[in-house]
Amino acid sequence: MSTLFIADLHLDDSRPQITSLFEHYLASEEVRRADALYILGDLVEAWIGDDDDAQLPKRIATATRAVRDAGVPVYFMAGNRDFLLGEAFAERAGFTLLDDGTVHDLYGTPTLLMHGDVLCTDDVAYQAVRRNVRTPAWKAQVLSMPLEARRAFAAKAREDSRAHTGSTHETIMDVNADAVAQAMRTAGVTRLVHGHTHRPAIHPLNLDGHTAKRIVLGDWYEQGSVLKIDLKSLDLQALRE
Repeated sequence: MSTLFIADLHLDDSRPQITSLFEHYLASEEVRRADALYILGDLVEAWIGDDDDAQLPKRIATATRAVRDAGVPVYFMAGNRDFLLGEAFAERAGFTLLDDGTVHDLYGTPTLLMHGDVLCTDDVAYQAVRRNVRTPAWKAQVLSMPLEARRAFAAKAREDSRAHTGSTHETIMDVNADAVAQAMRTAGVTRLVHGHTHRPAIHPLNLDGHTAKRIVLGDWYEQGSVLKIDLKSLDLQALRE
């Protein structure tokens, strides 16, 4: 038995093979026999609201609800692409929503769970945008728009994001070591799991004289990525269809 973590799938109609990989993986024995499945943000390339009538949200909800119906808890934490996902879709999809920065005990080890973008404090421009779009007023304004207008808005936001990524040095977009240490120190943990940076790795750390670990989940742009944690070990693996 193990607990599974995925993030940064960026599911989108332009990459149907990744959506199929997601569905196939969630139907696998590994997932159906897991202790829990955690999705730590950016499940989709863009989320325009729980009332989206496109096929992709329906396929996602069908796949994740089947996992929940099999008796496996499915936890979801919003990322920077799907922070508009709310209670209505969570109910349909069988999600238990988690706040960013939640601590869960995993086989006796308290573990800090984050999407990871708040740790990228060197990217000042991104953090300013993030603070603005996470306000209740901004969310309400966007969700009041017609669906087609929201789709156009999301497409423009993706273009802006690609432009920012292309013009910003990659080290600026990575996590800040001091921010990582402070987050772990505040949470009182020696293990952190996050996504967002698309740099899958297991980083050993020295945190105030204690041995610690930061595990970064991989993205699903070309293939899948999953972290498996059990009582004795943790394993970060790539998935292929």
